[in-house]
Amino acid sequence: ASAVGARLSSSSGRASGCFSHRAASRSVAARSGAQATTPPQGELRHGRQSTTRKARKHAPAAAERGKMAAVGADALEQFADYEAYLDSQVSETDMYYLEDEEMARQLVELGYRGSGDTLKRDEFEARRRALRERGTQRANVPKALASHGKDLSGNPFLAALASREALVRNGKLTSIIFVRTTNAKGQQVSAYIDYAHRLKTEDFGPYFAGERKLMPKPTDLSYYNWETQASTHNSTPNFQVVADQEGLLFKNKRDRKVVNVDPAAPPGDNSSRNELECEDYLQVTIFDHLTRRKN
Repeated sequence: ASAVGARLSSSSGRASGCFSHRAASRSVAARSGAQATTPPQGELRHGRQSTTRKARKHAPAAAERGKMAAVGADALEQFADYEAYLDSQVSETDMYYLEDEEMARQLVELGYRGSGDTLKRDEFEARRRALRERGTQRANVPKALASHGKDLSGNPFLAALASREALVRNGKLTSIIFVRTTNAKGQQVSAYIDYAHRLKTEDFGPYFAGERKLMPKPTDLSYYNWETQASTHNSTPNFQVVADQEGLLFKNKRDRKVVNVDPAAPPGDNSSRNELECEDYLQVTIFDHLTRRKN
């Protein structure tokens, strides 16, 4: 018998920069906070004894073995290709005696091993195509707007969000919402919010119904607590945060255009700045960016 061992190691680090929200409120003074996180390094060691190294090498994962008595259409999504589908029906015992991966796959395809009711390659591909088409049809069904049917005539901020909701959901428009308000502790907080990302990760029904107030979060594009000076910034699927000494910029990941939120500077190509008066907030500004995919 021979000993087989493996060693894996992984490490990653990420640092967050410092930035300020003071420019958005037209304040002369600027403050900044910093935070950095470095995930701990981890190391995993494992080893095992094997009477037949080749059999262990080609044996499928335990989660894949013995689950293919009858494969439903939906179950095919878990297999990257036809070969992976065949491998799922090859047992360790098969590999112990055959010691040949291709031969084991051929026996499964012919029905001599596995469930005995194995799909042919063309049948497998046909079912996979049908699954993809069904998923596309579901994705094309328009989602009901959270603002639909809501009377927002008395709230210019929510009315502005409602007028943008459809365009933001279908990707034709991206909007960055800057809000400055007071939290439950009486502290002033502000954030640059990726509207599309929030729409995707939150239910905006309660916001449009007036049951909840849209508040800054440390998980937004940029967050700042004016009292504690705590600040964070996070890139989203739509924007990359660019923080430097000159201010805060947001690069659109689709067309690579930069949105400048400095009130003293132009907002950038295909972008506009819209300031709103709202009783519920100290300050509200919406930056709209018409997205055009870079060729």
